[in-house]
Amino acid sequence: MATARPVGKSRRSTEAAKEDLHVRISETPDVPETSPGEGGRYVYGIVETKEHLNFGKIGIGGAGEPVYTVNHQDIAAVVSKTPVAIFDPTRENALAHEHVIETVMKNHTIIPMSFGTVFRTDDDIRQVLKSIYLSLKDVLNQMAGKLEFGLKVNWDRDQIIEELQQQDEELRRFHHEIVRKQLQSTYFARMQLDKMIMNAAFLVERDRETEFDAVVNKIAKKYGKRLKFKYTGPWPPYNFVNIRLKLERLSPD
Repeated sequence: MATARPVGKSRRSTEAAKEDLHVRISETPDVPETSPGEGGRYVYGIVETKEHLNFGKIGIGGAGEPVYTVNHQDIAAVVSKTPVAIFDPTRENALAHEHVIETVMKNHTIIPMSFGTVFRTDDDIRQVLKSIYLSLKDVLNQMAGKLEFGLKVNWDRDQIIEELQQQDEELRRFHHEIVRKQLQSTYFARMQLDKMIMNAAFLVERDRETEFDAVVNKIAKKYGKRLKFKYTGPWPPYNFVNIRLKLERLSPD
């Protein structure tokens, strides 16, 4: 029903879908160079569609730029016009980026691009889609109809210690002795640091979302006094796909 993946900085990127994609873009003499601050295209992600779609005036930057698709065969990049510039990951920009992603994923499987991905022109984007078409199709096929959910589980230290003390007289005396000698900074501080027992992402089929919700809620209800659950989503498959484009621009001979 669901594929799970631990979430953390140490996660290894061994799957083909998570490798950097090197793209070589040829210069086109008839297209003028774009200087920093002039018009470009902000890319939010990749979807599978033959239609030219428009998602409304919700583009990043606060100017109400339309979000639309740049198509190649049966795949498309979701983009909006923007100055060619480095986007700071401010709260406003991050929320705008996420809002577009969430809007698109209501009806489409979207492979999210890294925040701040900007291209010069629609033609550049089409060249990229053409260059890595097979790789993108493979990722889209793997992720089709799937959503990501996050689940963090922390253990309730005080509740569990209280239960253990009720069950074991020796442990209760040991705990009182620690408190009396003010050794919390060594024993209990270490316990506090280790309170998270799960931080995972789950890839769930869209039509089984209700079933997955029920399973998580059942477990949370069963262990609610001992464990604290933080359940988030649905999200696009951030932790299962990471497209990072390495662009190499070639000058004409």
